[in-house]
Amino acid sequence: MAAIAALQGSMASLSLAPSSFFGESFLPPLCPPVKFADRSWPIVMKLKRWERKECKPNSLPVLHKMHVKVGDTVKIIAGDDKGKVGEITRIFRHNSKIVVKDINFNTKHMKSKEQGEPGKIVKIEAPIHSSNVMLYSKEQNVASRVGHKVLEDGSKVRYLIKTGEIIDSAENWKKIIKEAKKEKEEKAA
Repeated sequence: MAAIAALQGSMASLSLAPSSFFGESFLPPLCPPVKFADRSWPIVMKLKRWERKECKPNSLPVLHKMHVKVGDTVKIIAGDDKGKVGEITRIFRHNSKIVVKDINFNTKHMKSKEQGEPGKIVKIEAPIHSSNVMLYSKEQNVASRVGHKVLEDGSKVRYLIKTGEIIDSAENWKKIIKEAKKEKEEKAA
């Protein structure tokens, strides 16, 4: 009891009031409290250890250079679908994977969304590694490695080493863009 009385006496000598903190007034912040229920936070799935993206020191993912682009015709050289030919529809540069149209289907079991509706079994195109494909010439029916050269007009292009066929021409890209627009319009309609 004597210790408490001595402590109270020393506090009184410091002249601390309940509204002050070490001699300075302690005021609550002037801004209103934030309501977190009003904000909608995006749901982000946690990546598995083997799916994590390798990052640079500035926390941006490392994007790998690839020998293929969207719209290229490729031949599968390894895996279950070896020998099949298809067109690239999507590229994931952080892990060097690509999605080829109508190749490497995985089965996904979907739950029913509404009551009374049955579940579904859906086939989905899964990505494959870009090292398992080679560029393919439709005209000569041959798979080839890709080379790079500069034309007389100064433009850099990719070409097939076996056939010499140029892949990156302006005409090819215009066709690909038109086809993509048509597909989007068909999906919208």
